[in-house]
Amino acid sequence: MAAGAKIDHFTVAIHLDLIEMDKTATIGRGNWITGFPTSGKSPHFQHQNDRCAALKLGHSASITKNHHLDCTNEISIGQFATVAGYNSQFLTHSINVSENIQDSLPIVIGEYTFVGTNVVVLGGAVLPPRSVLGAKSLLNKKFLDEWTLYGGVPAKAVKEINRESKYFTRKSGFVY
Repeated sequence: MAAGAKIDHFTVAIHLDLIEMDKTATIGRGNWITGFPTSGKSPHFQHQNDRCAALKLGHSASITKNHHLDCTNEISIGQFATVAGYNSQFLTHSINVSENIQDSLPIVIGEYTFVGTNVVVLGGAVLPPRSVLGAKSLLNKKFLDEWTLYGGVPAKAVKEINRESKYFTRKSGFVY
């Protein structure tokens, strides 16, 4: 944890290889952060030699409260990004029904992004820098276009974001 980083009350983090928090990154109260560490002898995920059960938050990144983050594979949240609202789920692992094995993929949330309340983000998903994921959306794939509002089930590009929007150029992590 870098200077000014903090984890609030009633947040539980278990079975991880790593939590990395850059300067002034915050994890709010009541979050449930789980993983499946790489150090065990379990047959689960043995086919993924490069997997890391990690949560990484960039400078001034923020996770609000009452979210579930499954960090069986890495979840990376870029600088000045906000996971807002309540009850979102970030799920890096699932059962690969074709191969009948547990499988996992990382999740990447880019810098200066805003993730709305009550979303589901699945392994392999990427929310590009300077974009928004609307409330109650399902992000289940990699997107590339910055300055875009994504939303829906499954998420798709909804509209372009004004490049003058101050959220995407702020120097302070706290929004007043």
